[in-house]
Amino acid sequence: MAHKLTLKEKTSLTHDVNQYVFTRPEGVEFTPGQATELSLEDPAWQDEGRPFTFTSQPEDSTLEFVIKSYPSHDGVTEQLGALKPGQSVEIVDPFGAISDAGPGTFIAAGAGLTPFIPILRHRMQAGTLKGCRLIYTNKSEADIILREEWEAMRDLETVFTVTDEPGKTVRRARVDQAFLAGVIDDFSQRFYLCGPGDFVDDVRDALKALGAKADRIITEEGW
Repeated sequence: MAHKLTLKEKTSLTHDVNQYVFTRPEGVEFTPGQATELSLEDPAWQDEGRPFTFTSQPEDSTLEFVIKSYPSHDGVTEQLGALKPGQSVEIVDPFGAISDAGPGTFIAAGAGLTPFIPILRHRMQAGTLKGCRLIYTNKSEADIILREEWEAMRDLETVFTVTDEPGKTVRRARVDQAFLAGVIDDFSQRFYLCGPGDFVDDVRDALKALGAKADRIITEEGW
């Protein structure tokens, strides 16, 4: 079923990431970590739906998304970047495999962070962040989404890395098997994993090689 949303507010979070706040129509129900397919009302783009994660909470009166734009792709995210308050989009009923299955280590690259935003916020509100860690890698420090929010969360351990340039306040390192072995001492815990396909495949293989069980690794295929 399609639902029409109207943009209320757009806020820049990084040089290429925006937070979008939309009206919430009746009948849209989701759990933290779920996504929807969003499409533009422009006739030229109506058939070009893309999956985006809800970053708002299930009980919020509005719907929020955190979306990275890729101007070089000449695609939906670039068009979204030009969206203005009062304009509308359409979404379908929520879907997704990532959900909160308990405390664990959340490993994300770039925009792959988005399913974890509502889960970690929900845990913060509930006071259940103890035992949770966020390992988050980006090309540069300027790409880290909501860094101050994560660092301010009590009981959430944060590990940030950058890959394409030296970091001023974070370590320059790729999240590979050697890195994971150096920062994690318990591979029997749950792991939540999201990012580009190659990243997910490589990190999942690394976790398994270090002793993690396949059924303790929670991912969303296709990101």
